[in-house]
Amino acid sequence: MLAGKHILVGITGGIAAYKVATLVRLLIKEGAEVKVVMTETARHFITPLTMATLSKNPVPVDFFNPENGEWNSHVELGLWADSYVIAPATANSIGKMAAGIADNLLLTTYLSAKCPVFIAPAMDLDMYRHPAVSTNIETLKSYGVTIIDAEAGELASGLEGKGRMAEPETIVDHLNSYFDASFSGVHVLVTAGPTYERIDPVRFISNFSSGKMGYAIAETLAQQGADVMLVSGPVHLSPLHPNIRRVNVVSANEMYDECLHLFPACNIAVMCAAVADFTPEKQADNKIKQKTDLTISLTKTKDIAAKLGQIKRNDQILAGFALETDNELANARGKLKSKNLDFIVLNSLNDTGSGFGVDTNRITIIDSDGAETPFDTKPKKDVAKDIASYIQQKYRQIIDSEL
Repeated sequence: MLAGKHILVGITGGIAAYKVATLVRLLIKEGAEVKVVMTETARHFITPLTMATLSKNPVPVDFFNPENGEWNSHVELGLWADSYVIAPATANSIGKMAAGIADNLLLTTYLSAKCPVFIAPAMDLDMYRHPAVSTNIETLKSYGVTIIDAEAGELASGLEGKGRMAEPETIVDHLNSYFDASFSGVHVLVTAGPTYERIDPVRFISNFSSGKMGYAIAETLAQQGADVMLVSGPVHLSPLHPNIRRVNVVSANEMYDECLHLFPACNIAVMCAAVADFTPEKQADNKIKQKTDLTISLTKTKDIAAKLGQIKRNDQILAGFALETDNELANARGKLKSKNLDFIVLNSLNDTGSGFGVDTNRITIIDSDGAETPFDTKPKKDVAKDIASYIQQKYRQIIDSEL
């Protein structure tokens, strides 16, 4: 995916700078053209000569060459790059980026860059979890910067914890995912999160869904070129990719209406939301006061996936999710058939590291032709890649059948 891409690598002054030599070699091996810019402090950890030799391009450190006065244009560097990767990104540089401070060539290039920016933080664990650093990282996220999260392990200080720069291979994987255009021009609908079914002005019925799985799927498909409509219940997450347009809903009925409106224009729909199965028959206008006994009558919500399955065209893919606690395969297969899905993603609360509120998941994809494809427990971002790959295969079959 990186063949022919212009990748600008920025190195700040952290001990992890030595890893960037491997990163540059991997990028060139992928077919990318690489240029490197460094801060003055970074020179204490790895030399410009080393990086110039590996990248086959001069490595600017300051705004101008003091020997001949030749100007190093941060504007030209920013315009040249298809992506800008700052690795390692120290707490100092992250803070300056968040505040818009431009006191070195690397930072002025960041402020003028038009391309996507990725940063790979690296620092000691106490620095990494400091509220100021967390706030600065969240600020950069809000600006559209992609954070390649630090990893846990042994740190230069001798402590153990989160703060290690992501490995060069991981950084390359992020770039490959971003430039993967497998779904270019494809319109995708994704639902995510829970729904709130109102009882009175202060209470509601819901579930423990965090929305992490649905958001990971939306991000992955957008990174691979899809135009994504993300219909989201109430969650504390924000999509980062510019190809994602989020529609916020609260209740199952609101999600039903939005999906029914958006689905006809979509090529693919992934129903990942944990939609409430029941909603109060009546909603009180005022707060219900405490009583000895209270009975709330519930009525079934509209089945979004089943309705879309009824109107689904042959050139569309409809995928669903099944979170089960017992008879997992049988229940998932029943939903697959009754809702007319092309495939269903099964996960079980009986599996450690699966379900609501965690960062990992273990899934089995069950196809409409009966095939089962199990996967190991993985971070939800990696699970999303597996699902996207499966969707790509299914969508390719549709395209091939139309040729």
